[in-house]
Amino acid sequence: MRVLLAALALGWALSAPLAARAGDESLAPADASAIHQVIENQIDAFRHDDGATAFGFASPSIQQKFGDPGNFMAMVKTGYPQVYRPKSVEFEELSVEDVGPVQNVRVVGPDGVPVLMIYLMQKQPDGSWRINGVYMTQAPDQSV
Repeated sequence: MRVLLAALALGWALSAPLAARAGDESLAPADASAIHQVIENQIDAFRHDDGATAFGFASPSIQQKFGDPGNFMAMVKTGYPQVYRPKSVEFEELSVEDVGPVQNVRVVGPDGVPVLMIYLMQKQPDGSWRINGVYMTQAPDQSV
């Protein structure tokens, strides 16, 4: 029940609209690369059922919400099977929004249905990047 409530709270917090910041803000190439790597590494940890490593890529606030890697992995397995066992992962637009950097990732889940995962990123005091939430939405149709 605690995991379900935490997952619902996380989903509610992340369902707010992502409004673009005023001006043309962008990230340094090193930051963009680091963000890509963090997401890729977390997905790889999910593929290997390495909860401790996957949990380590979550921001401190996400870690606090879930408490431990077991609760975190239980939420991912049930709420985000697309990233837990993806068939394919394709990185798309990285933008800077009011909430911070946002990385769009198109994922095809085990059911073969593509979804768009919107990763909210947070830079830590030590300069590293962590995932501060993920919002899943239907992937835009790419047929011609």
